[in-house]
Amino acid sequence: MNQVPNGQDNFERQQELIRQEEAYRLKQEERRLKEARRRARFAWVRNTIILLLGALQILLGMRFFLRLAGANPENPFAQFIYNASAPFMKPFATLFISPTNANATHIFDVNNLMAMLVYALVGLLAIAFVNYLQGQGPYHH
Repeated sequence: MNQVPNGQDNFERQQELIRQEEAYRLKQEERRLKEARRRARFAWVRNTIILLLGALQILLGMRFFLRLAGANPENPFAQFIYNASAPFMKPFATLFISPTNANATHIFDVNNLMAMLVYALVGLLAIAFVNYLQGQGPYHH
């Protein structure tokens, strides 16, 4: 009669089930943590794109306003804005002939508006691509 009492056998099975349940919960938590880190990396990339795109849009918007208002191109602030935005305007420089007033001091820079539109579309496309890589639809946050 060397049998283990039925109560002790049940106790051992319960302990084993508890250990298995804890191991399963730990694996679930590790998966959630890994997914949260992945989402955080994608959010950082997405936020960086938005920040850079916003800064570029502000810069180009200031350039547009300065040209439209007829700002003095010799002014240090205007020079800074023109010089900082020049590399981004280069692909669009000769796209259209922009209308001006009679003495060409107030310029409605159509090329500037086109650059703003194109860069906004490229930024939205980049964000959609990041969302795609993350496994979301292009407009899901």
